[in-house]
Order: sequence, then structure tokens, then C-alpha cells
Amino acid sequence: MRLISWNVNGLRACINKGFMDFFNYVDADIFCIQETKMQKEQASFEFNGYYNFWNSAIKKGYSGTLILSKQQPLNESYGINISHHDNEGRVITLEFEKFYLVNVYTPNSQRELTRLNYRMEWEDDFKDFLHSFNKPVIVCGDLNVAHKEIDLKNPKQNTKNAGFTKEEREKFSILLDSGFVDSFRYLYPDKIDAYTWWSYMGNSREKNIGWRIDYFLLSNSIASHLKEADIYNDIYGSDHCPVGINIDL
Repeated sequence: MRLISWNVNGLRACINKGFMDFFNYVDADIFCIQETKMQKEQASFEFNGYYNFWNSAIKKGYSGTLILSKQQPLNESYGINISHHDNEGRVITLEFEKFYLVNVYTPNSQRELTRLNYRMEWEDDFKDFLHSFNKPVIVCGDLNVAHKEIDLKNPKQNTKNAGFTKEEREKFSILLDSGFVDSFRYLYPDKIDAYTWWSYMGNSREKNIGWRIDYFLLSNSIASHLKEADIYNDIYGSDHCPVGINIDL
């Protein structure tokens, strides 16, 4: 089973930059999208052969998630059941026979860390949400944190910047220690220069000055079923590139 995740930084814009070429090429069983920046009724395009599940922010042109699945799930839900977290369209959950799939766009702590306190609250509540299920869980999306120094090009210069603060990294470690594995590091613990996001400034992508902040996390109980974890860093159209896994469930 092939699963793909991509923060498209605006789905309509990304479609104009070749999104469908990659979508059709990769032929995923499930394709998860973050930062759609649109409402479902604004779509002038279709994803033939896929059930689609949208969670849009109340604020127009902001945040938003989408899951496209070839298989119809048993159930679907939106948000994490906490009202003040659930107005930005950040989480979609689908239940399948053997697992739950959670697509998430984690809040950014913002410049000057103006949203760090909220981010800490989110992390605790999101972890509790993931532990509310009675089946293994696959979590994917833009988690807005580079976990270790190996996961970004310039760690020393970024220790007090959003996405690489001590607080955010510790919360990510706590989440993993609670029963999850980072699929990419599970297979490639020492691989360097493996990034999924690059600033638009300073030719960062051409120089591969990037961060790995897009993930597939797996419940420990299904980690051994993982066959491959991919970073499609040759795919453009966003400041993020797609990531994917192949898992046998």
C-alpha cells in the first residue's frame, strides 16, 4: 500500500505547477494534502477514482487538509474534538479495517515564537488524541519540527527559531516515546541531507539548505510492516516536497 503526504502551500497554485503530473505518476492508494488554502466548493478539478475528505479552515485561504483515498474508509472524522483547536482545518482521520490514518498540519510557532505556548498545548492534546484509538495509527503530514540536528542543514543557527526549538523537539521525542516511530529514520537512521522543506529565500532549494519537517509516523506495532520510506525531493510546485511510504498491512 502506497501512501503519500504533501504540504502543497495552496492546492490551486500547486495544481498550476504540475501537481497532477506527480499525483497521476505516483498512483497512491491514499494521498494526504496539507495547506490546501481553499474550501471544497472552490475546487474546479476532480480526483477521479478517489474518495475525497476535506477539512477547511474557517478563515478563507488559510491552512486546510485533504485526504484522497481509493478505498472507502469505515469512518471519517475531522479535528481532535477540542473546539478551539478545530477551526483551522488541521486534522482529518479515516478509519480502515486494520488501522487509523491521521492527516495533520501542525500549527507553526511563528516568528518570535508568538504561538509557541499554543503549540505546546496542541502537542499534548494531539498526543492524547492519537492514543484514543483501538487500532494501530499512521500519522502523516507537516509536523513543523525538525527533530534532530541531522534533520536540518544549519542546526546551530536555528536553535531558537520556530521548528527547531528545544520545546518543540522535546514534544516530538515524547510523542515518539509514547509508541510511535519516525518511518524515515526507522529505515535510514543516519542519512544526511534528506530534507522536505526549503525557504524560498537565497536559492535554498538549489543549495539543499533545508529542513525535514514532513513525516509518516507509525504505531510501534506496525513498524515492521514498513517496506519503504521516500522523500520526493525532485518534485517541485511547493516549498515542501512530497513524502511517502510503502507498507504491507
